[in-house]
Amino acid sequence: MSVPASVTHPRQTLLVASAACSLIILDTNIVAVSLPSIARDLGAGLADIEWVVSAYMLSFASLLLPAGSLADRFGRKRLLLGGLALFILASLGCGLAPTSLMLDLARAVKGVGAAMLLTSALACIGHAFHDDQQRAKAWAFWGACMGVVITLAPVTGGVITATVGWRWIFLLNLPIGLALMWAVIRVIDESADSQAARLDPWGSLTFSTSLVLLVWGLIEANRIGWENPSTLLRLAAGAAMLGGFVWVEKVQRRPMVDLQLFRHPRFIGALLGMFAYAGTAQVMMTLLPFYLQNGLGFSTIASGLGMLPFALAMLVCPRIGARLAPHYSPATMTAIGLGLVGTGNLLCAWATASGRYEAFALAMVVTGAGAGLLNGDSQKNIMMCIPRDRVGMGSGMSTTMRFSSILLAFGAYGALLSSQLHQALTMALQGLLPASLPVAEVATRVAAGDLPSVLARLPASVSAHVAEWAPLAFRSAFHSVLVAAGLAALLSSVAVGLLLRKPLPILRSQPT
Repeated sequence: MSVPASVTHPRQTLLVASAACSLIILDTNIVAVSLPSIARDLGAGLADIEWVVSAYMLSFASLLLPAGSLADRFGRKRLLLGGLALFILASLGCGLAPTSLMLDLARAVKGVGAAMLLTSALACIGHAFHDDQQRAKAWAFWGACMGVVITLAPVTGGVITATVGWRWIFLLNLPIGLALMWAVIRVIDESADSQAARLDPWGSLTFSTSLVLLVWGLIEANRIGWENPSTLLRLAAGAAMLGGFVWVEKVQRRPMVDLQLFRHPRFIGALLGMFAYAGTAQVMMTLLPFYLQNGLGFSTIASGLGMLPFALAMLVCPRIGARLAPHYSPATMTAIGLGLVGTGNLLCAWATASGRYEAFALAMVVTGAGAGLLNGDSQKNIMMCIPRDRVGMGSGMSTTMRFSSILLAFGAYGALLSSQLHQALTMALQGLLPASLPVAEVATRVAAGDLPSVLARLPASVSAHVAEWAPLAFRSAFHSVLVAAGLAALLSSVAVGLLLRKPLPILRSQPT
């Protein structure tokens, strides 16, 4: 039985909880522009830089499901405050990290706090609004807040990195986090579900292990090769552990993840829509700054400003979507959004051939428009399938799908980028590099944004040739990444459009 929430502050609850979610989105997207600077400062290659993102995403995505259950069972406000405290402390560790390894460890701890913070904040929103119309408006406001933060994050990251250094993008979280803790204490009422699922250590362990193995296999394939037995073993073991997670949840009396929902095509379509949106659109907030800096030679600030066409389109289009929603079904709106993302990614791929920013910027507007339509709707489509007394489980499932997709897509796109870049550089630089500097090392440094360290180790004549060919090779490799993302979005738009036309599921009561 749920602890009743006060109806005195629903809008204030929405505002504070949305601000807490915005802190997560800010931190995720502000880091993207600074990754090449981190690589140069810490001497990191592509795999090292991938772990800066993936260590955070891995612990984050792995713990979203148990965090949702904890929020329901022990109190959403309590978990929100605990998540903010841990997030603040880990941000301090990131800002002071002396090596890439220490940065990765601090980022992993930060992901734990982020999981606690985000699921409890979303659960607070879901619990504060009762009827469907109010909840729909609340999720639309939430989506608009995320859009504003996504718009500001690249520019903010670029300015901070270029002026006071990349460490301050993490230290910025300290005053913001403390202000949010004060607001949560004053505004948000405690709520819980005494009938929430018990803690599920075996489910958490199998799911977390599955993600670790899959991401480990994808990232390390860049170092050791796809044909290496270790790569194949890690990927196969990750798939097996995912199957183990499904089995563990199936035998639970009241599982952390209610598997009966997966009998309903509408719910599967909602999850697939979130997965496709995150893996083909949201992940571009991390990947596109790499292209602007490594492919087009933009500075840190210029790359942040260069992301504005994507971010502004993502900010404006939820308002357009809100006006269209009464006239079109969720299936149609989601299919249109994914179709725009797919088309935009393919147009971006076409624009890489010219090497001109203007064409690329116009293509980014199309991708951003699709992402804007999907940002709020993808969350709303999932939460509409979840009963109000289990909003913690629902928020955990939706955010797990979102960030697991970003994590796996980032690893897969990174592997594709590394492979294509290695091939392009091998053809362009064959016989020119000294034995002490293999093409594989050049490729990983170029991909990470640390071309200056490569050029410093070469004779002047060879250095000029490498400086000319490296951006061309990067653009060619990034073309393949964009094509893959574009085709995935278009295929998903068809599948999701069909599945979301099915009726909403009715969740049966479960034994305690």
